[in-house]
Amino acid sequence: MRRRSSSPWAKLAEINWAILLLALLIACVGFLMMVSAGNGDFFVYASPQIIRFAGAFVLMLILAIIPMRLLMQYAYLIYFACVLVLLVVELVGHVGMGAQRWLRLGGMNLQPSEFMKLALVLALARYFHHIHPEEIRRISFLVAPALMIFVPVGLIFLQPNLGTATIVLCVGTALCFLAGVQWRYFIGIAVVGLSALPVLWHFMHAYQKRRVLTFLDPTQDPLGAGYNILQSMIAIGSGGFFGKGFLQGSQNQLNFLPEKHTDFIFTMLAEEFGFLGGLFLLAMYFLLMLMSMMVAVNSRSNFGAMVAAGVGVLLFIHVMINCAMVMGLVPVVGVPLPLLSYGGSITVSTVLAIGLLLNAATHRDEKPSRMTPDL
Repeated sequence: MRRRSSSPWAKLAEINWAILLLALLIACVGFLMMVSAGNGDFFVYASPQIIRFAGAFVLMLILAIIPMRLLMQYAYLIYFACVLVLLVVELVGHVGMGAQRWLRLGGMNLQPSEFMKLALVLALARYFHHIHPEEIRRISFLVAPALMIFVPVGLIFLQPNLGTATIVLCVGTALCFLAGVQWRYFIGIAVVGLSALPVLWHFMHAYQKRRVLTFLDPTQDPLGAGYNILQSMIAIGSGGFFGKGFLQGSQNQLNFLPEKHTDFIFTMLAEEFGFLGGLFLLAMYFLLMLMSMMVAVNSRSNFGAMVAAGVGVLLFIHVMINCAMVMGLVPVVGVPLPLLSYGGSITVSTVLAIGLLLNAATHRDEKPSRMTPDL
């Protein structure tokens, strides 16, 4: 029987095309919305977004075919490099809109916290790959993953970036749960977290406090802090069941809709394509998350399973928070919609996340050996 080639490039033929095509379809919906956000002008938002996506797409294919053992070998190095960059941001980062979240690289701004999410998935996947299920029950083995989670969460919160810090915390917690950490630890953390809410409120910035108060009653300041969410709810409601049609959304075209090309892009889609359009988009996201969990279940290695599950959880949290945010169900925390929202860092990091998922799917039959943890 002819042996299957072990060459990385031969792995291109084994890529899960269903995942790849579904991600491309969602991205194409995003490109269409970029044209609408530019009021029909392709070159305002759509052209830069497509260029970013194309560059990230090449990196995604490379990431999909490289040996899984290399990802596992350099997982900790990638994690510590991202933490170091977060520290650099804290010291010399570019300040914009009252937050210090970016590094200037040439003519573009890089937001390292977006890539920290992927680094955390890789680091936790490697750590739990080496830990026997019985050892996970011991609290001494949970110190390392707890530090892996809370160090970047703290650094991102200080920027301040509550939305991304929340996502990193949720992804890390979910991976610990999937690895087999006992319920009682999560209950204890939840109790401590709830007890710390008054302290957290004290250290929150004024604009963050306004967002929480606006969430409770957006009509208190309809022309100020409550403007974004009120306009978003008006746009979603005006879309009805079938929508007003492409480039026909009044809230969008008349520029009443704020941040329509970034955090509130789902609102623009719902206004133009209605309930059916929004449902279709959410169905595609759900299918992509389901595929990630199927890859996790079918993976022979703990590392591959954790990476695939981590990508699925990351997508779920992003979509859930963004859609709930624009509907007024949670406070506005500035979480973009994967593969749709405009932006370089979020686009590249999401496409690379798909690359990690494809890598886990392509190498699902591989089983990297367990080694002694070298934290």
